[in-house]
Amino acid sequence: MSRPSGTDASTTAARVAAGAVLEDAVDVAAADTAEDADDSDDTDETEDDGDDGRTLRRVGWFVACLAVMLLVQTFVAEAVRVRFDSMAPTIAAGDVVVIDRLTYRFRDPRIGEMVVTEDPRSGVTIVKRVVAVGGDSVGIEDGRLVRNGAPVPDPHADSSMMDGYFHGPVVVPEGEVFLLGDNRDTSIDSRAFGTVDVDEVQGRVIGHVWPLGGR
Repeated sequence: MSRPSGTDASTTAARVAAGAVLEDAVDVAAADTAEDADDSDDTDETEDDGDDGRTLRRVGWFVACLAVMLLVQTFVAEAVRVRFDSMAPTIAAGDVVVIDRLTYRFRDPRIGEMVVTEDPRSGVTIVKRVVAVGGDSVGIEDGRLVRNGAPVPDPHADSSMMDGYFHGPVVVPEGEVFLLGDNRDTSIDSRAFGTVDVDEVQGRVIGHVWPLGGR
């Protein structure tokens, strides 16, 4: 058998060395690919974690805002649409007013304030004006409001159709209020359902939402 020449031996050695280098390169490439895949998985997991965190924060903010709105509406203020004309011309049917629900937790309603309560007979929410409080004597004489025996200024009322009308006088029990609508001719108020306990007064009207600026 003939022995390989020096050139053949060198070629064979070179091929073996090249094969070894190629195998090493393949191993390195495979390792790099696996490492890149691991890094990609880590990146995807990090991005997923970030998206989940942002979603949770958004949900948390939404729930917090909703809770604040409910608390404000229940205990502080609320916008209410008026259904009747009994407070015209001050408030007309369809107007939207803001109700302060907080003040009367600390004090009783006062004369002249517009308040929200329920008709004791029907449970319908109504808006009326306080014209007398506990201990007052109140009535209407020839269309004019009389409190404690003397006529009193009544600038908000529409009394144009009240000539010759009389009511009372009645004495308001302590802890109660006498309510009248500004539209005295058509309003159903304390003349029909009597005085109202201050604890039944839900809040006071503090402004118009619509129409803007009020009437």
